[in-house]
Amino acid sequence: MAIEFGLLLVAAYLVGSVPVAFLVVKWRYGEDIRRHGTGGVGASNVFKSFSKPIGFLIFIYDIGKGVLMVWIARRLGLNLSMQVAVGLAVVAGHNWPVFLRFNAGRGLATTIGVAIFLFPWGLWFFVGGAAFTLILGSSPLPVLVGVVTLPIASWALNQPMEITLGLAAFCIVLLVRRLTAPRTPESVPVGMRELLINRFLFDRDSREGKAWLSIRPVTLKTLKEKRKDQS
Repeated sequence: MAIEFGLLLVAAYLVGSVPVAFLVVKWRYGEDIRRHGTGGVGASNVFKSFSKPIGFLIFIYDIGKGVLMVWIARRLGLNLSMQVAVGLAVVAGHNWPVFLRFNAGRGLATTIGVAIFLFPWGLWFFVGGAAFTLILGSSPLPVLVGVVTLPIASWALNQPMEITLGLAAFCIVLLVRRLTAPRTPESVPVGMRELLINRFLFDRDSREGKAWLSIRPVTLKTLKEKRKDQS
């Protein structure tokens, strides 16, 4: 059992590390997604900067890879603690992929996939918590609130302690990734205290959302114009 668990941890990390958003944008548009929009390597940046349909499909994929790896762990008969560890490995791979110098996305979709598989009722608590704060107009904050409600709901519903602690660990990983992302040029004049507050509440270095997304979204038309100008 220990060998299977160790191998699955490595496999989960590697599956999570495959930068699908980066590869799809590179193949479809010939662009580096890290140079557009938020600079994140995930479904959200694809959705905002390149293509909503493609971004949605990548979002589903990111959810699916989390579900798949934990499902395999369960099918192998691994206990709950091991299943949670496998889920964390997938998310860690997505956030800190070996193939992109350990810097990519935030792992939200993968976290949702793993969390909902381990705690199906959590979907409704996540949606409820996010919707409650959506009136603030900043999606990162409702997302954070939604994720934080998961371990609280798990504890309130007397779920196994392994599930509750695992969901709390996913919250910590999400926050760590937000707060420790590499600085951007826009964040140079921002003080550390303000930077951490911006990242915690808005998941960006600048409080101004439009300034943060100042790079024009890419389309096939703009790419053709760019290549025409270069030729």
